[in-house]
Amino acid sequence: MEKPSLQNKKLTATYLSDTSSTAIDSFPLQPTDQSLHTRNRSKKSFLGGGKVWFPLCLGILFVLLWQIEVFHKIFDLKKYQLPLPSAIASSIQENWSLLLSYTGYTLTEAVLGMIIGSLFGFVIALIATASPRWGAGSLTLVAALNAVPIVALAPIMNLWFGDGIGSRIAIVTATTMAAMALNAYKGMSSVNPLALDLMYSYAANKAKVFRYLRIQNSLPYVFTALKINATASMIGAIVGEFFFSSQGLGYLLSNSIKIAKMPLGWSCIVLAAIAGILFYMIVERLEKVCIRWHPSQRT
Repeated sequence: MEKPSLQNKKLTATYLSDTSSTAIDSFPLQPTDQSLHTRNRSKKSFLGGGKVWFPLCLGILFVLLWQIEVFHKIFDLKKYQLPLPSAIASSIQENWSLLLSYTGYTLTEAVLGMIIGSLFGFVIALIATASPRWGAGSLTLVAALNAVPIVALAPIMNLWFGDGIGSRIAIVTATTMAAMALNAYKGMSSVNPLALDLMYSYAANKAKVFRYLRIQNSLPYVFTALKINATASMIGAIVGEFFFSSQGLGYLLSNSIKIAKMPLGWSCIVLAAIAGILFYMIVERLEKVCIRWHPSQRT
C-alpha cells in the first residue's frame, strides 16, 4: 500500500481547514446563558424604568398645565372653583399636622374595614365552595349588599354602631365583602380537573383538597380582590365620614366645601389619593412576596 505523499497531505489539511471554517460560518455560535440573562435583565430594567418614568413625566406635565391655568381657560373655571397647585401645596404646609392626623384616622377605618370585609368574604367563598347548595345563596346576598349605595348604608350603620369609628368600619366592611367573596369563590371553584383527580388518587380527603389545592389556586384571585378593596375601602371610609363623623378626611373635605375653603378641600383629596396609592402598592408588594410561584409574577 502506497504511503500518501507530502503533497496529498497538504491538500487534505487545506480541505479540512476550509470545510471547518465554512461550517463555523454557516452555524454561528449562540450567545451564552449569561449573556442572554444580562440582555433580558437590561431589557426588563429599561421597560421597568419606562413604566415609572412615563407616568411620572405625564403627571408633572399635567400639574404644570394646571399651574399655568390651561384647564381654567378650557373649562372656564375660576381660581376659587379649581385652586392652583401652588395654593394647594401652601394649604397642605399650613395644615400639615391636622391633615396628617385626619389621614391616619381615615386610613385606620379603611384598613380595618377592608381586613374584616375581606375575611368575611373569604369565609363566604369557602362555605359556597364546600356546600354549593347552601353557599350559592350567600354569594347572591353579598352581591345584592354590594349594590346598595354607600349613602344608603351610612345612616343604617350609624344607627347600629353609633357615630364613632365603628360605623365607618362597618360601611367599609360591607363595601369590600363582595369583591373578596366572588373572586375567592372563582379561584376555589376553577380548579384543574386533572389536579383534582391526582389528589383523589392519593386518597386526599376534602380538607386536604381545600388546603393544598383549592386555597392555593384561589390566592391570585384573592390578591386581585385585595387590590380592588384597597381603593374601594378609601372611598367607603371618606363617603361615610361625609354624613356622621367629627374626624377624618371626608369630614374635613365636607366642611371645607361648606365654608368655601377650596385649597384645604383639595388638600384632603390629594392626601386621600396618596394614601390610596400607598395602600395599593403595599398590597401589590405582598402579592409579589406571597405568590411568587405564580406565572404572573415571573414576568
